[in-house]
Amino acid sequence: MRRKYQGSTKVKRAQLQALRREFKILTMKDNESLSDYFSRTLTIANKMTSHGETMNQIKVAENVLRSMTSKFNYVVCSIEESNDVTTLTIDELQSSLLVHEQRMKTTQDKHEEQALKVSYG
Repeated sequence: MRRKYQGSTKVKRAQLQALRREFKILTMKDNESLSDYFSRTLTIANKMTSHGETMNQIKVAENVLRSMTSKFNYVVCSIEESNDVTTLTIDELQSSLLVHEQRMKTTQDKHEEQALKVSYG
């Protein structure tokens, strides 16, 4: 029994190390939506928690802000300047970023529509 338990502890530690590495190198892909990125990030964080890692919201929020694509640089800067990241919840961060993503899509759609009008006309 003792040998079996130690074996599973070693396996859990190895899995936790792999999850820590994955969490550390996690970055948002260029064409990935924020919802998908948050889903991927929180899945890894939840797996780490289930393997015994203590994951707090600050650590997850900082990792998300650090690993956004360059098109969100001004949004990340704005969030970091206007909010205390240590008190920012994941839900607040996600909501704020989703609003900015929606605005960027709306602006991009307007530019594409205008470009189509010009080329058609």
